[in-house]
Amino acid sequence: MYAPVDRPVPLPDTVERFPAWSPDQLAGCHSSLQRLYEYWLARRGNRPMPARSDIDPIDLKAVLPLLILIDVVPDPRRYVYRLVGTHEVEIRGFDPTGKAVSEAYYGESTDVTTGYLDQIVRTRQPLLYRGTYQTLRTRTQREDVLFLPLSQDGETVNMIMVLGHIEWLKDERPI
Repeated sequence: MYAPVDRPVPLPDTVERFPAWSPDQLAGCHSSLQRLYEYWLARRGNRPMPARSDIDPIDLKAVLPLLILIDVVPDPRRYVYRLVGTHEVEIRGFDPTGKAVSEAYYGESTDVTTGYLDQIVRTRQPLLYRGTYQTLRTRTQREDVLFLPLSQDGETVNMIMVLGHIEWLKDERPI
């Protein structure tokens, strides 16, 4: 039986921090992240970012189980999970829909998680996160997570669309 780790924490020196957004960052990512970015670009048109109403769930059917939508709210909660795909819920072991990210995040820490969301709101640009985790004592994974801003008024980020992809790097059976 596998021994779970309490909370996913990246292995030392494995998180890639990109100073500014560039589509070139997606070069080594899974095609689902690349396709979602291309879809976001097409829906954006000549605006800084598309609105949620520009996104049709039917177009994203293949990634819906992994898709997350986070509302940017004007109160102390700051970020609230609006939609969490079924596979994401399964990975987490709970459904954070309707909860503040600060109380139901799935990552290294609240500060790190909200820091990424703050950056997206501030820059109004996509963000790519890449880290390597040992989620089980016998398994290691690399996770790429694409964050895409959405805006109702075309200027202010009011929602963030998130899609992650896990690539298993090591999967050993315990002795």
